[in-house]
Amino acid sequence: VRGKLGELVKDLSHANARLELTSGKILIKVVGRGKRAEALVGTLRSVVRNMIIGVTQGFTYKLRVVASHFPISVKVQGDKVIIENFIGERNPRMAKIVGEGTRVEVRGEEVIVRGLDKEAVGQTAANIEQATRVRRKDLRKFLDGIYIYEKKVGVD
Repeated sequence: VRGKLGELVKDLSHANARLELTSGKILIKVVGRGKRAEALVGTLRSVVRNMIIGVTQGFTYKLRVVASHFPISVKVQGDKVIIENFIGERNPRMAKIVGEGTRVEVRGEEVIVRGLDKEAVGQTAANIEQATRVRRKDLRKFLDGIYIYEKKVGVD
């Protein structure tokens, strides 16, 4: 799919379906009938729609750094987000940046993930959030972490 922001290519050959472009419309033909076939059509329709929205508008996820015990420092290094001093830990935690066109930007207490591929942007934001999960501590007291607070269509 090509658009004003770029191009997205996704391999859908694993799905037992054919996609055809006829008179400006995308036709999804699935082999078989029943609930599974209908579910596959809906899934493929959503994937293609997200690709079209991605190349025309893009996707943005915003995360907020919350630290009440120790100040957390976040930086981007290559294809990883490095989180240091999380709950006073000596070793840094790392989160993988998924996808080629996914960009991560750190502005003070805010982490912004942008890109054309909704799946890659969402997975990157989830990786960052999961990297700062608090384990073996009272979750009512230790609210430290990096949390998604806004998902939107469009890149600023």
